[in-house]
Amino acid sequence: QVQLVESGGGLVQAGGSLSLSCAASGSFFSINAMGWYRQAPGKQREVVATITTGGKITYTDSVKGRFTISRDNAKSTVVLQMNSLKPEDTAVYYCRIIILPRDYWGQGTQVTVSS
Repeated sequence: QVQLVESGGGLVQAGGSLSLSCAASGSFFSINAMGWYRQAPGKQREVVATITTGGKITYTDSVKGRFTISRDNAKSTVVLQMNSLKPEDTAVYYCRIIILPRDYWGQGTQVTVSS
């Protein structure tokens, strides 16, 4: 069984920063891709950033230059550093990891950016 625990969400003013962390625990050999997704009210869940085992990173266009994703394989964690936050970044953020052949999702953490 694999469990994900997210932390770091909260309320911040526009222009501020937050760091989200996701730690995986359980019985597994290695984690393949890791990533962060978000879902705003009334909208579909969208990918924010992903990082592979080899370190290949992708970002959705709206966060490029503001968000940074990183992972610590020894600690089975993935971190999303969010800077220059905007009100449109407000959403529930979810961690997702892939341990083949399936994926696992965190419980979600609320990020609210006030204008």
